[in-house]
Amino acid sequence: MSDLINPKRRSFLGATALGLAMAPFGFATLARAESNGPAADGAAGKQVPSGGRTSFKSIKHVKAGVLDVAYAEDGPAHGTPVLLLHGWPYDIYSFVDVAPVLAAAGYRVIIPWLRGYGETRFLSADTPRNGQQAALAQDAIDLLDALKIDKAIVAGFDWGARTADILAALWPERCKALVSVSGYLIGSQEANHAPLPPKAEQQWWYQYYFTTARGEAGYAKYTHDFARLIWETASPKWGFDDATFARSAAALDNPDQVAVAIHNYRWRLGLVEGESRFDALEKKLAAFPTIGVPTITMEGDANGAPHPDASAYAKKFTGKYEYRLITGGIGHNLPQEAPQAFAKAVIDVDHF
Repeated sequence: MSDLINPKRRSFLGATALGLAMAPFGFATLARAESNGPAADGAAGKQVPSGGRTSFKSIKHVKAGVLDVAYAEDGPAHGTPVLLLHGWPYDIYSFVDVAPVLAAAGYRVIIPWLRGYGETRFLSADTPRNGQQAALAQDAIDLLDALKIDKAIVAGFDWGARTADILAALWPERCKALVSVSGYLIGSQEANHAPLPPKAEQQWWYQYYFTTARGEAGYAKYTHDFARLIWETASPKWGFDDATFARSAAALDNPDQVAVAIHNYRWRLGLVEGESRFDALEKKLAAFPTIGVPTITMEGDANGAPHPDASAYAKKFTGKYEYRLITGGIGHNLPQEAPQAFAKAVIDVDHF
């Protein structure tokens, strides 16, 4: 096991074509998402101003698997459960304007801080601070189990979209439907060995920075500055204010944030080990399983982060499926930038 995760230190196109199509993000390609699907009205995503709400109805805690998970909850206790999953370097406030819309529509909304974020904590100092994709997916299943939720609509972006994809692919019996920003993001270490053209590699500058000791130290020293740079480049047209950023940046002060984030990106490149208990899951994910649950994938028209073209992954969704391009300068943090459009996708996919 790499000392990085030691807490004491802190067949789409065939295997060959698949490896070339993959990037560290998952099923990423060179191009950004194109308008090759039905476009949603950008104005709809602006009806509730991003940053308009500053708090959640309630924050709760539950022991789930290896974690004490802190999560926001809204909506009726007996409503259809919706699990909303954030990414890096974001947090549950990405859904602060989504939650009340879904709650008003009768859904029980669950929004956890991921391992290494916010108030979520590891239960044991001996648990590896592991950021591999299967570990995050297992956390989500453990949370559903702890809350006695048999089946939920799962939705997310960035790391959260990948986790939602994995749940829908490997545990379809637990997923009523799926909303995934940027589509199919399941990856594998083997596929990530394939180099990309220089412009594509350049987009992943931070991943390569994180492979170095200097990068780990730099992220630890300048965590908030680093996150703000990512926010600005990933959502170049989003005019978020200082207070909006500060609410989410506070989640990055979690004592395990650096270890989990650095391990996540090093693991993708095969530079550190994961946990052997996830080997069977990773073997299944490396085969890039199809997803058969009802699905809506979404993309913002101004997403500045690396992401796949919608045409690259459409065939991975074998159930009822729809792609939506959200216009109006919407970037990577789609739920917070276009909360009405995101909430509408959750409600719509529930009625597929």
